[in-house]
Amino acid sequence: MARAQRATSETYHHGDLRNALLAAAVELIAERGVAGLSLREAARRVGVSHAAPYRHFPDRAALLLAVADDGFARLVEAARAAMAGIDDPSERLRAYGLEYIRFARRNPVHFRVMFSEELPKPEVDPGDSVPAATTALDLLFEAAGQAVGPDGREEDRPRAAVASWALTHGFATLVADGRLPEEIVGDDEAADALARWVLLRLTLTETAGLPPSP
Repeated sequence: MARAQRATSETYHHGDLRNALLAAAVELIAERGVAGLSLREAARRVGVSHAAPYRHFPDRAALLLAVADDGFARLVEAARAAMAGIDDPSERLRAYGLEYIRFARRNPVHFRVMFSEELPKPEVDPGDSVPAATTALDLLFEAAGQAVGPDGREEDRPRAAVASWALTHGFATLVADGRLPEEIVGDDEAADALARWVLLRLTLTETAGLPPSP
Protein backbone atom coordinates (compact mmCIF):
# COMPACT_ATOMS: atom_id res chain seq x y z
CA MET A 1 0.00 0.00 0.00
CA ALA A 2 2.88 2.37 0.70
CA ARG A 3 4.03 1.86 -2.88
CA ALA A 4 0.55 2.72 -4.19
CA GLN A 5 0.44 5.85 -2.05
CA ARG A 6 3.84 6.93 -3.37
CA ALA A 7 2.59 6.39 -6.92
CA THR A 8 -0.41 8.65 -6.44
CA SER A 9 1.70 11.29 -4.69
CA GLU A 10 4.27 11.22 -7.49
CA THR A 11 1.50 11.59 -10.06
CA TYR A 12 0.27 14.70 -8.30
CA HIS A 13 3.71 16.22 -7.97
CA HIS A 14 4.06 15.90 -11.71
CA GLY A 15 1.08 18.25 -11.89
CA ASP A 16 -1.80 15.84 -12.48
CA LEU A 17 -3.90 16.05 -9.33
CA ARG A 18 -7.09 14.88 -10.99
CA ASN A 19 -5.66 11.55 -12.16
CA ALA A 20 -3.85 11.07 -8.87
CA LEU A 21 -7.16 11.41 -7.05
CA LEU A 22 -8.80 8.95 -9.43
CA ALA A 23 -6.02 6.43 -8.74
CA ALA A 24 -6.41 6.95 -4.99
CA ALA A 25 -10.17 6.48 -5.30
CA VAL A 26 -9.69 3.15 -7.06
CA GLU A 27 -7.30 2.02 -4.30
CA LEU A 28 -9.78 3.00 -1.61
CA ILE A 29 -12.69 1.23 -3.29
CA ALA A 30 -10.58 -1.91 -3.77
CA GLU A 31 -9.86 -1.94 -0.03
CA ARG A 32 -13.12 -0.70 1.46
CA GLY A 33 -15.80 -0.95 -1.18
CA VAL A 34 -17.65 1.93 -2.78
CA ALA A 35 -19.08 2.99 0.58
CA GLY A 36 -15.54 3.52 1.91
CA LEU A 37 -14.65 6.24 -0.59
CA SER A 38 -14.17 9.77 0.74
CA LEU A 39 -12.58 12.89 -0.72
CA ARG A 40 -10.70 13.51 2.50
CA GLU A 41 -9.04 10.08 2.49
CA ALA A 42 -8.24 10.33 -1.23
CA ALA A 43 -6.55 13.68 -0.56
CA ARG A 44 -4.57 12.20 2.33
CA ARG A 45 -3.27 9.39 0.15
CA VAL A 46 -2.21 11.76 -2.58
CA GLY A 47 -0.51 13.97 -0.02
CA VAL A 48 -2.51 17.17 -0.47
CA SER A 49 -4.76 19.21 1.80
CA HIS A 50 -8.32 18.02 2.29
CA ALA A 51 -9.50 21.09 0.35
CA ALA A 52 -7.36 20.41 -2.74
CA PRO A 53 -9.69 17.84 -4.40
CA TYR A 54 -12.48 20.41 -4.65
CA ARG A 55 -10.62 22.05 -7.54
CA HIS A 56 -11.63 19.03 -9.61
CA PHE A 57 -14.46 17.30 -7.74
CA PRO A 58 -17.10 19.34 -5.89
CA ASP A 59 -18.16 16.34 -3.83
CA ARG A 60 -17.75 12.59 -3.34
CA ALA A 61 -20.42 11.85 -5.94
CA ALA A 62 -18.46 13.74 -8.60
CA LEU A 63 -15.34 11.68 -7.85
CA LEU A 64 -17.35 8.46 -8.04
CA LEU A 65 -18.86 9.50 -11.37
CA ALA A 66 -15.39 10.32 -12.70
CA VAL A 67 -14.16 6.82 -11.80
CA ALA A 68 -17.17 5.33 -13.60
CA ASP A 69 -16.69 7.51 -16.67
CA ASP A 70 -13.01 6.59 -16.79
CA GLY A 71 -13.97 2.92 -16.68
CA PHE A 72 -16.45 3.25 -19.52
CA ALA A 73 -13.91 5.22 -21.57
CA ARG A 74 -11.38 2.41 -21.13
CA LEU A 75 -14.00 -0.16 -22.11
CA VAL A 76 -14.90 1.80 -25.25
CA GLU A 77 -11.26 2.07 -26.27
CA ALA A 78 -10.67 -1.66 -25.75
CA ALA A 79 -13.89 -2.69 -27.51
CA ARG A 80 -13.20 -0.50 -30.54
CA ALA A 81 -9.71 -1.95 -30.84
CA ALA A 82 -11.10 -5.50 -30.58
CA MET A 83 -13.74 -4.87 -33.25
CA ALA A 84 -11.45 -3.03 -35.66
CA GLY A 85 -11.04 -4.81 -38.98
CA ILE A 86 -13.86 -7.31 -38.33
CA ASP A 87 -16.57 -7.18 -40.99
CA ASP A 88 -18.79 -10.10 -40.00
CA PRO A 89 -21.58 -8.74 -37.74
CA SER A 90 -21.70 -11.83 -35.52
CA GLU A 91 -17.95 -11.78 -35.04
CA ARG A 92 -18.07 -8.06 -34.19
CA LEU A 93 -20.69 -8.72 -31.53
CA ARG A 94 -18.66 -11.59 -30.14
CA ALA A 95 -15.51 -9.45 -30.09
CA TYR A 96 -17.34 -6.76 -28.13
CA GLY A 97 -18.67 -9.30 -25.65
CA LEU A 98 -15.28 -10.91 -25.13
CA GLU A 99 -13.63 -7.54 -24.51
CA TYR A 100 -16.42 -6.59 -22.09
CA ILE A 101 -15.74 -9.74 -20.06
CA ARG A 102 -11.98 -9.25 -20.23
CA PHE A 103 -12.39 -5.69 -18.99
CA ALA A 104 -14.42 -6.85 -15.99
CA ARG A 105 -11.80 -9.43 -15.13
CA ARG A 106 -8.85 -7.06 -15.41
CA ASN A 107 -10.56 -3.99 -13.93
CA PRO A 108 -12.98 -5.29 -11.29
CA VAL A 109 -12.99 -2.07 -9.25
CA HIS A 110 -13.86 0.12 -12.23
CA PHE A 111 -16.47 -2.41 -13.35
CA ARG A 112 -18.23 -2.42 -9.97
CA VAL A 113 -18.24 1.38 -9.82
CA MET A 114 -19.58 1.67 -13.38
CA PHE A 115 -22.74 -0.13 -12.31
CA SER A 116 -22.84 0.78 -8.64
CA GLU A 117 -26.16 1.66 -7.05
CA GLU A 118 -24.33 4.50 -5.29
CA LEU A 119 -23.84 6.41 -8.53
CA PRO A 120 -26.12 9.45 -8.56
CA LYS A 121 -29.10 8.88 -10.83
CA PRO A 122 -29.35 11.49 -13.60
CA GLU A 123 -32.70 13.21 -13.93
CA VAL A 124 -32.94 12.73 -17.70
CA ASP A 125 -30.12 10.97 -19.56
CA PRO A 126 -27.42 8.73 -18.00
CA GLY A 127 -25.03 10.15 -20.56
CA ASP A 128 -25.31 13.55 -18.91
CA SER A 129 -23.28 12.35 -15.91
CA VAL A 130 -21.31 9.45 -17.43
CA PRO A 131 -20.86 10.33 -21.12
CA ALA A 132 -18.70 7.32 -21.98
CA ALA A 133 -21.47 4.97 -20.79
CA THR A 134 -23.66 6.12 -23.67
CA THR A 135 -20.87 5.42 -26.16
CA ALA A 136 -20.25 1.95 -24.70
CA LEU A 137 -23.92 0.99 -24.96
CA ASP A 138 -24.25 2.52 -28.43
CA LEU A 139 -21.44 0.25 -29.62
CA LEU A 140 -23.22 -2.79 -28.20
CA PHE A 141 -26.64 -1.85 -29.60
CA GLU A 142 -25.15 -1.22 -33.04
CA ALA A 143 -23.26 -4.53 -33.08
CA ALA A 144 -26.26 -6.53 -31.85
CA GLY A 145 -28.62 -4.85 -34.29
CA GLN A 146 -26.33 -5.64 -37.21
CA ALA A 147 -25.99 -9.25 -36.05
CA VAL A 148 -29.74 -9.72 -36.50
CA GLY A 149 -29.10 -9.28 -40.21
CA PRO A 150 -30.76 -7.25 -42.97
CA ASP A 151 -33.69 -9.67 -43.17
CA GLY A 152 -34.43 -9.58 -39.45
CA ARG A 153 -37.47 -7.86 -38.02
CA GLU A 154 -36.82 -4.28 -36.96
CA GLU A 155 -38.32 -4.89 -33.52
CA ASP A 156 -35.81 -7.68 -32.97
CA ARG A 157 -32.84 -5.30 -33.05
CA PRO A 158 -33.35 -3.63 -29.65
CA ARG A 159 -34.38 -6.99 -28.20
CA ALA A 160 -31.17 -8.52 -29.50
CA ALA A 161 -29.16 -5.71 -27.92
CA VAL A 162 -30.81 -6.12 -24.52
CA ALA A 163 -30.41 -9.91 -24.63
CA SER A 164 -26.77 -9.50 -25.64
CA TRP A 165 -26.06 -7.10 -22.81
CA ALA A 166 -27.89 -9.24 -20.25
CA LEU A 167 -25.88 -12.35 -21.09
CA THR A 168 -22.55 -10.57 -21.42
CA HIS A 169 -23.00 -8.39 -18.34
CA GLY A 170 -24.19 -11.28 -16.20
CA PHE A 171 -21.12 -13.34 -17.04
CA ALA A 172 -18.82 -10.35 -16.61
CA THR A 173 -20.29 -9.61 -13.18
CA LEU A 174 -19.64 -13.18 -12.03
CA VAL A 175 -16.05 -12.81 -13.20
CA ALA A 176 -15.50 -9.39 -11.58
CA ASP A 177 -16.99 -10.55 -8.28
CA GLY A 178 -14.85 -13.69 -8.17
CA ARG A 179 -17.88 -15.97 -8.21
CA LEU A 180 -16.44 -18.49 -10.67
CA PRO A 181 -13.97 -21.27 -9.76
CA GLU A 182 -10.34 -20.24 -10.10
CA GLU A 183 -9.54 -23.27 -12.26
CA ILE A 184 -12.08 -22.05 -14.82
CA VAL A 185 -11.12 -18.36 -14.99
CA GLY A 186 -7.76 -18.36 -13.20
CA ASP A 187 -5.86 -16.88 -16.14
CA ASP A 188 -6.57 -15.00 -19.35
CA GLU A 189 -6.50 -18.10 -21.54
CA ALA A 190 -8.96 -20.06 -19.40
CA ALA A 191 -11.27 -17.07 -18.92
CA ASP A 192 -11.26 -16.29 -22.64
CA ALA A 193 -12.06 -19.91 -23.53
CA LEU A 194 -15.13 -19.94 -21.28
CA ALA A 195 -16.22 -16.49 -22.46
CA ARG A 196 -16.01 -17.60 -26.10
CA TRP A 197 -18.17 -20.62 -25.31
CA VAL A 198 -20.82 -18.40 -23.70
CA LEU A 199 -20.68 -15.83 -26.50
CA LEU A 200 -21.04 -18.50 -29.18
CA ARG A 201 -24.52 -19.15 -27.81
CA LEU A 202 -25.15 -15.42 -27.88
CA THR A 203 -24.26 -14.95 -31.55
CA LEU A 204 -26.13 -18.06 -32.67
CA THR A 205 -29.25 -16.66 -31.01
CA GLU A 206 -28.93 -13.09 -32.24
CA THR A 207 -28.20 -13.93 -35.86
CA ALA A 208 -31.40 -15.96 -35.91
CA GLY A 209 -33.31 -12.92 -34.70
CA LEU A 210 -35.19 -15.14 -32.28
CA PRO A 211 -35.31 -15.56 -28.51
CA PRO A 212 -33.46 -18.55 -27.05
CA SER A 213 -35.28 -21.85 -26.96
CA PRO A 214 -36.90 -22.57 -23.58
